[in-house]
Amino acid sequence: MNTVLSQQQSIIKRLRKGWTTGLDALQTCGTMKLATRVSELRRDGYTVLDKWVEAEGKRFKAYRLVK
Repeated sequence: MNTVLSQQQSIIKRLRKGWTTGLDALQTCGTMKLATRVSELRRDGYTVLDKWVEAEGKRFKAYRLVK
């Protein structure tokens, strides 16, 4: 199976569980390209919400798939 497709499937499962950050995606899905995969999912018709999160003085995006 294509690596990108398997990453997308893994990310879809993770996004359905709740808010997911890049670090979550790295640990659970093995990808450092969450924003790229989310962009591809949106292009394919999925509705993915995003929000800015701040922790330890750093800001980053978190994503969630709308059911």
